[in-house]
Amino acid sequence: MKLSLYYKLIVFHIFLAIGVFVYRPLATVYFIGVAIFFSYKILMVSKQKKTFYVLLASAYIVGIEVFLRMNDGTFFYEASKYLIIFFILIGLFSNSFKNQALIYVLYLLLLIPGIFVAITGMGFETDLRRAIAFNLSGPITLGITAVFCYKRSITFNQIKIVLVAFLLPLISMTMYLFLYAPDLQSVVTSTESNFMASGGFGPNQVATVLGIGMFVLTTRFFLSKEIFIHRLVDLILLGLLGFRAIVTFSRGGVVTAIIMILFFIGLYYVKVNIKTKFRIKFSFLVFVIMAIFIWVISSIQTSGFIDKRYANQDAAGRVKEDVTTGRTDLVAFEFNEYINNPFLGIGVGKVKEERLNETGIEAASHNEMSRIVAEHGLLGVFAFLILLITPLVFRLKNKSNLFFYSFYIFWLLTINHSAMRIAAPAFIYGLCLLNITYESKKTKNKNAGNMVREHITT
Repeated sequence: MKLSLYYKLIVFHIFLAIGVFVYRPLATVYFIGVAIFFSYKILMVSKQKKTFYVLLASAYIVGIEVFLRMNDGTFFYEASKYLIIFFILIGLFSNSFKNQALIYVLYLLLLIPGIFVAITGMGFETDLRRAIAFNLSGPITLGITAVFCYKRSITFNQIKIVLVAFLLPLISMTMYLFLYAPDLQSVVTSTESNFMASGGFGPNQVATVLGIGMFVLTTRFFLSKEIFIHRLVDLILLGLLGFRAIVTFSRGGVVTAIIMILFFIGLYYVKVNIKTKFRIKFSFLVFVIMAIFIWVISSIQTSGFIDKRYANQDAAGRVKEDVTTGRTDLVAFEFNEYINNPFLGIGVGKVKEERLNETGIEAASHNEMSRIVAEHGLLGVFAFLILLITPLVFRLKNKSNLFFYSFYIFWLLTINHSAMRIAAPAFIYGLCLLNITYESKKTKNKNAGNMVREHITT
């Protein structure tokens, strides 16, 4: 992507945030416009470019999903996931898929019995359609994305543009958060997750997607061969997104982003030559200085509450007994339900109902691992093992994806603190399965590992 276009798109998304903040219904208008625009592009583009545009459109929807949700910009809560499924189905009908991807069709089939168990066991007070749609929209998005992406080829330059598609809507969100809560000291009064600092929406979801933006900007900063002034723009944006992610007081998204970044830098460092290693070391020093600066600013702006949050302390400075804020008990409850119903589970969407009936508390663990085994039983165990193992087996044979471990780690960690409430973990999981090609005159007839090494160092 040309720098001039990149900067123009940044400016556009800043003004988009201002427009939505001033006139909230603009979010719905924009959602409709984006859906029509990308649908048209995917339908009209040549078959050779279809894969790229499907991934580009889906990444953009992933990036803008939470921003639209916080402004009631979609017609129903899961609309973004359904739109991604629609984009990918167009791609599948146009370009088919690899036979090996049928393993993910099996994964989807393993989820079906849980629907019938739910139908026979749901209480009259439960909205069956909503419960099933809410709990299966994420897994279905993942399965269809995985089928589409498995061993599908995309160039290194194209995947970098796809990453930018994640980023641009997150710039809008960040600008919106500054407009919504410019004075953090007036809204931060404890160490709990802060809805006001998160645009009036769920801090967990906001921090999770901002973490994606942090990762994208980090990859741009380290991979860019532009002069430092251009790299400085990405560094400043990284600081702004990182700051707003931290002050949501939701740790999962931030910690996940840090781990993604470390995996990327580590793999990148291993693959490059000595000259590039020196550049990475300098970039990493600048990166660490920026991180320290942002943390200090966050601490000042939150009157030290953020330090206590990450030290697992309450507002008075007392260490909390449970670093998971009660989620361990919720996960234990779900595993206990699996033990009691080991074969078919308790049914899709029934965990909350069972917990309410037994404990009088309606709460979600936000853990996809425990939820899938509780609701689908042994079939859920097999389904999760497919998700866990298949990308690792694929990686043994194809080491072309520089971002593989970062994407895989994002999926695995996110489903353990945020389940699949948003489309991000489902779609990014699929990106693990891509075959990345590296365009270089010198790389013909070389294996994937050497192609990666040579391309990213030139």
